Amino acid sequence: MKTVSEAEGVALTGVVVAALAWTGFGARSIGTWAMEVVWVVAGLVLVLAVRRGFPLTRLLCWLLVLHALVLCYGGQYTYAETPVGEWVQQWLGTQRNNYDRFAHFVQGFVPAIAVREVLLRRSPLTGGRWLAFLTVCVCLSISACFEFVEWASALALGGSADDFLATQGDPWDTQWDMFLCLCGALVSLALLARRHDRQLSTTI
Repeated sequence: MKTVSEAEGVALTGVVVAALAWTGFGARSIGTWAMEVVWVVAGLVLVLAVRRGFPLTRLLCWLLVLHALVLCYGGQYTYAETPVGEWVQQWLGTQRNNYDRFAHFVQGFVPAIAVREVLLRRSPLTGGRWLAFLTVCVCLSISACFEFVEWASALALGGSADDFLATQGDPWDTQWDMFLCLCGALVSLALLARRHDRQLSTTI
């Protein structure tokens, strides 16, 4: 299996830690930033804890770092106010900052490879349509659970949770989030499944 080298792993970890420090220091709302990046911290701790017994493929490690950067940047600017999203909004003439839409696409794109890797290495599945179907189902389940977290935050915090929810007044925001996660998972499998298989089967 093709995994990252020790030096590469340290470098990737350093990138995530630096992103956490940089975005936390410059966060517009430290509370919102903390709620957004708690998944990054939890994921980093988990990956480091299992790196000896369950090392991840190089592809997955790089994707996880990408996902971490997307979450950190969104948390820094509360998604609805990200400069990149505002630039795209002006460029396309849209009514809202769509950075959160991109983030939910990534929420399907990256976990699809993570779920696929776990299923291939820890279940009887060896590939095919059932693997793809179950991978997409798990990604959608993760997305739905995140929407439950947002719902609970809205109930507990009321208006204080608006930055975390980042709905920007869209009554269909939850549906959009899950749909884009679905799209991200499907695109990821279509583009990366073969490359992922090669890395899983590579002998180092």
